[in-house]
Amino acid sequence: MAATASGVLPALLSVARTELLPFDGRLGMAWRVAAQCMIAAAVFMTYGIPMAAIGCYLILFIMKPASTESSLMAVAISILVSLVVMIMFAVLHWTIDSPLLRMAVLVGGSILFLYIGAASQLGPVGNILAMVVAFIMTLLSDVPFGEVATRGLLYAWLMAAAPMGLVVLFNLFFGRSSLAWLRARLSARLQAAADVIEGRSPSAALEEFLLEGNEELDKQAGLVRLLHLAPTVQTRFLTNAISTSYRLMLAASRLEPSDTSPCRMRLAARCREAALAMRQGVPAPADIGGTEGDAGLDDVRKALASLSSGTAPARGHAPASRKGFFFADALSNPAYQHFALRTTAAAVICYLIYTALDWQGIHTAMITCYVAALGSTAETLHKLFLRIIGCLAGAAMGMASIIFVIPHITSIGALMILVFAGVLAAGWVAAGSERISYAGIQIGLAFLLTVLQGFGPDVQMDVAWDRIIGIMLGNFVMFVMFTKLWPVGMISSVVPALTRALNSLAAIATADRNDDPGTEEISGVMSELSQARQGLQFLLFEPRKLRPADGNVALLHDVISKANHLCRLVAFREGRQTSEYDRAIRELPDLMRTVRRANT
Repeated sequence: MAATASGVLPALLSVARTELLPFDGRLGMAWRVAAQCMIAAAVFMTYGIPMAAIGCYLILFIMKPASTESSLMAVAISILVSLVVMIMFAVLHWTIDSPLLRMAVLVGGSILFLYIGAASQLGPVGNILAMVVAFIMTLLSDVPFGEVATRGLLYAWLMAAAPMGLVVLFNLFFGRSSLAWLRARLSARLQAAADVIEGRSPSAALEEFLLEGNEELDKQAGLVRLLHLAPTVQTRFLTNAISTSYRLMLAASRLEPSDTSPCRMRLAARCREAALAMRQGVPAPADIGGTEGDAGLDDVRKALASLSSGTAPARGHAPASRKGFFFADALSNPAYQHFALRTTAAAVICYLIYTALDWQGIHTAMITCYVAALGSTAETLHKLFLRIIGCLAGAAMGMASIIFVIPHITSIGALMILVFAGVLAAGWVAAGSERISYAGIQIGLAFLLTVLQGFGPDVQMDVAWDRIIGIMLGNFVMFVMFTKLWPVGMISSVVPALTRALNSLAAIATADRNDDPGTEEISGVMSELSQARQGLQFLLFEPRKLRPADGNVALLHDVISKANHLCRLVAFREGRQTSEYDRAIRELPDLMRTVRRANT
């Protein structure tokens, strides 16, 4: 056991070091969110709006690499919160004098919005709406008087709407648009392909780009087209470049790493020139040159030629059909209802605990339940782990600030500089991948909850301790609820993702076609494989009783590896003409049976 533990810690530290490395756009995301939180905190304090830390948390919550998407989310949250507050105004008359009705509205509203968020494209925004309902109802319990309650509702609206308005205004002047993000991402794809073609770099970066698929880039291209951020010709070129760059990466991933022929060096140089041109928004070089009869290099050359001409390979049909607002199983899948019930129960338990103890300082326990909830037990426990780590780090930063910095601060302006510095560090972590991003959000929230206690600099340690204790209480209650009440294992999402990927591969392989499969078909399969792989990584955070046997986990990893390799073969005519491809196709039924057995 000791040996195992000693091996886990270095592995976690290695992952942390890798995840904290800089990448293109990371510093930009960090300073933008820090500046927005700084301005929001100043507005909250200047105008006496309570819950400044929660308002700043919402800014961290909607932080996206492309500011266009963040602005659209801010507008959507503002509209939805406004509708919720108007509904609360309507029910205020019936609930203000009845604790039972207030609790009924809290429970009913929480379950409703959590369910809609889980069963639709609304996603985690449903958690925010449920939190607003709970906040308003608990506020009425503290101030059950007409005029004061009305003012409380307005403050609840301002708590969400003010920071969202600031996000939109800030991004208009200082944001990184979807167009800039898309160009940078396509350029990074081409750079990664050039490194592999040149044989100077391992294919880890290229593999990550392949596994992420085209969905996010297609979404950003759609925003560019919808908001007319670029001329139509340029938008069409970027849309085609998404497919072309993906096909180029597929072709590069099949090359032998040891080959450093002059032809490969020439193609790598052209690829780097195309990457630079993409970032600068100018046409890519057209002269590609010959490939001396090498079929693999010929696929690279064709992709580069398509990129230069602005044409695209066949996109094919994405494996998934067009999505509506609600998921197809929104009414038939009980997991969505269970999620809403568990999260609401945890929030109500926390509310009853701090109300019974008359300890309002730990009200962050209820907030924790809404911002930490996810669909499966493993995801929730992973978030719990990140939340505890982030809470301790953010609390340490906040406590150090209270002891060493805030006693020397005499103005709101100086306090805003402190907020900027703290959120800058949190934003750097939050800009990372899903493995650590939530820790960054929690660092920011814990830091803000400790240093933003009122409407100016404050050094009350007891307030900071109470809020940290509340976070820990919320985490404990969430742990109990999600591990004891309708626990959901990650295997329930891994198996369907793998099944969809294998079925899509079988359909691609058996299709009657004369040309290569479309890039959307291949990228869709790769995305499903990536989802399954991430799910298997989350198994570490699951209780033992929910995990499949270790042997089954190893078999699923093997299935993902073989399906990943088959994607490279089926994508090109040369690969489909090999005995290796024939053998992989014959193994497909066995892989499907392995996946089905892993779920039993």
